[in-house]
Amino acid sequence: MQRTFTDQLGNEIIINYPPKRIVSIVPSQTELLFDLGLDEEVVGITKFCIHPIEKFAAKTKIGGTKKLLIEKIRDLKPDLIIGNKEENTQSEIEELMEEFPVWMSDIHNLEESMKTITEIGELVNREPEAAYLNHLIHAGFTDLQALAVTKNIHQSVAYLIWKDPYMFAGQHTFIDDILRKIGLNNVIEQSRYPEISLSQLKNTNCQLVFLSSEPYPFKEKHLKEIESALPNAKVKLVDGEMFSWYGSRLVKAVNYLFHLQDELKVHHL
Repeated sequence: MQRTFTDQLGNEIIINYPPKRIVSIVPSQTELLFDLGLDEEVVGITKFCIHPIEKFAAKTKIGGTKKLLIEKIRDLKPDLIIGNKEENTQSEIEELMEEFPVWMSDIHNLEESMKTITEIGELVNREPEAAYLNHLIHAGFTDLQALAVTKNIHQSVAYLIWKDPYMFAGQHTFIDDILRKIGLNNVIEQSRYPEISLSQLKNTNCQLVFLSSEPYPFKEKHLKEIESALPNAKVKLVDGEMFSWYGSRLVKAVNYLFHLQDELKVHHL
């Protein structure tokens, strides 16, 4: 049976429904597909699609999110490719669209990620599973927002994603939305992922600096440099997947963020 779907960039695609050979080119969406029960249907993934690790080993790798191996994708003869506007390269996506149905997401906040889970559920004939994941995510983040108030969390934060040069998660990013949802205020006023020096950052008087584990793998050794530049801020390593993966990882993120809130609790004297 053939069905028509519209992706989040407004492109209409016609697919054999339900799809039997799916190539997923974004790690968080790959994990979502496996969590929806599509173990057999997912035939190709990127080298960054590491969750769940036992599924990763068994699947054909088709390059990285920004540098796909188009020939390998052709060999897999997919009846559906699922990507994302920000994570994939436009020219490669356009090339694939000439030969295959490509469905693209475009996500900037939690609400859009839940909409994506719903739409991917429809696309792959897993609506009940997708609805259940969204139920858990919605309940969890509703709790986190309420807890931000009761735990008195309202610190200002800067979220580092890259080094040399230092780059931060700014406004209109998924990370920014997750920070807000747990009660924090992002001091970076620019949009997207601006480059900002530590001396510029010092002028914001931020109370917290989060060093993400991805895309740059910040470690303990990087803490010292930032702590010495920002003596008044608390510098902390955080799990980047919990702030930036927008598929079913959000279910696990709730628990992680709950514990993080506990650490950030502001005690009244």
